Amino acid sequence: MANISLVLLIIFPFLLRLSSAQSLSANFYSSSCPNVLSVIKTAVNSAVSSEARMGASLLRLHFHDCFGCDASVLLDDTSNFTGEKTAGPNSGSIRGFDVIDTIKTQVESSCAGIVSCADILAVAARDSVVKLGGPSWTVLLGRRDSTTASLSAANSNLPGPTSSLSALISSFSNKGLTAREMVALSGSHTIGQARCTTFRTRLYNEANINASFATTVKSNCPQSGGDNNLSPLDITSPTSFDNAYYKNLQIQKGLLHSDQVLFNGGSTDSIVNTYSSNSATFSTDFANAMVKMGNLSPLTGTNGQIRKNCRKTN
Repeated sequence: MANISLVLLIIFPFLLRLSSAQSLSANFYSSSCPNVLSVIKTAVNSAVSSEARMGASLLRLHFHDCFGCDASVLLDDTSNFTGEKTAGPNSGSIRGFDVIDTIKTQVESSCAGIVSCADILAVAARDSVVKLGGPSWTVLLGRRDSTTASLSAANSNLPGPTSSLSALISSFSNKGLTAREMVALSGSHTIGQARCTTFRTRLYNEANINASFATTVKSNCPQSGGDNNLSPLDITSPTSFDNAYYKNLQIQKGLLHSDQVLFNGGSTDSIVNTYSSNSATFSTDFANAMVKMGNLSPLTGTNGQIRKNCRKTN
C-alpha cells in the first residue's frame, strides 16, 4: 500500500499538468473571438518594427510568466501581495507591459471579457519570434489568468544570469523540461540585450571568455558604474532569431555566465554543437519546447479569471 501511495504521489501532479494542458486548444477562440490572433499579430509586428528589442522583451515576458503561464508576471503589487515584477530575475529588466496593455485594449474592444492575458502573452511571444525571423508554432489557447502573484515563487523558480549548469538543468527539470529543452529555450538569447550588472562579474573575473569579445564589451560595461548599460546577448546578429547564439558559445562569446556554462566542457556541449551546425534542428526543438513550456500547469475551466486589465485582478 505504501508503494502504491508513493507512485500516486509521483504520478498525480504529472497527470494534473497533462489534463490541464489537454484542455487547451488551438481553436479555443474560433467562435468567441475569431479575430484575436490577427489583432495580436498586427500589434506585435508594429511594436517590433518600432523597436526590434521589444520582440525579445515580449518573449522574455512569456518565459518569466511561464513557470505557470497564468499572467501572474503582469500583476502590479497590491496591499494583499507583492507581485513578481521586483523579483531578482525581473527587477529593472522585465519590460513590454505597455505593449501587452495595448493588445489587451484592442482585444477587449473586439470581444470583451473573453481572451486571457496569459493567452495574449503566449501568442505575442510566438509572433515576436516569427517577426524576427524565427520559427512558428501552434499556440494552444484557453489559459486563464491568476488572481495573485508570488515574489518568493518568482525568486525561487526563475533561473538567473549567474546560474550554474546544474542549477539550470535542475530548474527546468523541476518543471518537466529536459536538459535539451533547456538548451533550446536558452537559444532565445539569440535576440535581446542584457544590463551590465548581470554580466560584469563574468566580464572581469572569468577565464572562459574570448579576450577580444571581453575588451569590446568592457567599453560599455566599466568595473563600477553603468549598471544599466546594455549589450546584446548575441553580438553577431542581435535582432535576428537564428543559431548564432550557439556559434558564439563555441568561441567563448557567451555574454552571461548562464549562457557560457552551456558550452564549458559539460554535459550540454554536444547539444550546443548540434544547434550550432544545424539551424533547422534548433528551430524545431525551440518551437517544440515553447509549446511544452507554454502548456505548463495552466489555469483552465473555472480556475482563475479573465482579467479586464492585465495589471490587476477584476
